[in-house]
Amino acid sequence: MSNTTVVVTGLGATTPVGGDVPSTWEALLSGTSGIAGLTEDWAEQLPVRIAGRIAVEPSEVLDRVQARRMDRGSQLALIAGREAWADAGGEAIGVDNERLGVVVATGIGGIITLLNTYDTLNNKGPRLVSPLAIPMLIPNAAAVAVGLEIGAKAGVHTPVSACASGAEALAMGLEMIRSGRADVVVAGGTEAAIHPLPIAAFAAMKAMSIRNDEPERASHPYDKARDGFVLGEGAGCVVLESEEHARARGAKIYCTLAGAGRTADAHHVAQPDPEGHGVARALRFAVEDAKLTVADLAHVNAHATSTPQGDIAEVFALRAVFGDAVDNIVVTGTKSMTGHLLGGAGAIESVFTALAIKQRKVPPTINVDDQDDEATIDLVRVEPRALRSGDIAALNNSFGFGGHNVCLVFTS
Repeated sequence: MSNTTVVVTGLGATTPVGGDVPSTWEALLSGTSGIAGLTEDWAEQLPVRIAGRIAVEPSEVLDRVQARRMDRGSQLALIAGREAWADAGGEAIGVDNERLGVVVATGIGGIITLLNTYDTLNNKGPRLVSPLAIPMLIPNAAAVAVGLEIGAKAGVHTPVSACASGAEALAMGLEMIRSGRADVVVAGGTEAAIHPLPIAAFAAMKAMSIRNDEPERASHPYDKARDGFVLGEGAGCVVLESEEHARARGAKIYCTLAGAGRTADAHHVAQPDPEGHGVARALRFAVEDAKLTVADLAHVNAHATSTPQGDIAEVFALRAVFGDAVDNIVVTGTKSMTGHLLGGAGAIESVFTALAIKQRKVPPTINVDDQDDEATIDLVRVEPRALRSGDIAALNNSFGFGGHNVCLVFTS
């Protein structure tokens, strides 16, 4: 693997708080929640009746015929991928298609298409099953949609590692460029799983908040009364580019993706290692890969799903790796506003981390009325916080069911 420096030159997003990056970022800085009550008839029978729907429907953005041929998760990925590509310069990027790659992750894939198609089979028979059902529901469909859009020929990939998937996509994009397979990679993650079956299944695991009467206050990471995550939908994408390629064309550069660390807990199918050992190893690997020291870290966008065990395990890991230096690191939990985008989470939170470094502003963690005594971190609450001047580094943490741990380091 080479020492090629990889920079971020484009950002894209569609989330529960905004239909693009500027509107999403403005909403985060103002502490706006994207969580609301579900109004569909099917929601009435569920124990959890809240979620984070995207702020702008795909039908308002995409061509109608093109959208009908894609699962909702692919639609969201295409919207975010297009924005990131345009933000980086679009055709002006000038990369050879055989040096252009795509890595777009998902945690579940086209589950809405899968379940709706099964309903069609049961209710109307096999002759009315769409011939597009398989290409729409397979997990790599979103990556393919973005790859076809920009003509990527270096490789189109789809990591599936639960809620760490989106971050793992960026780690794979970093490796593609460092290995010499590509000069430019569009990397991101997407998820659209607001459907009665996933909600009922997550609720059966007691993984979700049941604050149905206070949807905008339901996600409250690190608060003593936190009771689980809130499901969200959306997508985030970044354009990664070798610094040499970006400098040669005079590209706008947000920050550098300087390192990645990936580990597995080997502890439990759904519970995190309560001591955070696997997370700590991923943090160490990421910082070492970026050739940094703990003193360089100024900010962490925490995984912080608002689950009782997960939030504190992450704090234990940060303390284990950074020691007392954690007191000088500004931490935020943006899922308090967006909800948990599952396979899209690590990607959209990488977009937020890149913006925090570029603008030296950290969005708040909302709904923290009584911070857990074990959450011994400098948590940004209520108002945005300014980051220090000079050279800084920031972490984006993402973890998933099955013990997946991915940590990404971005530098100014």
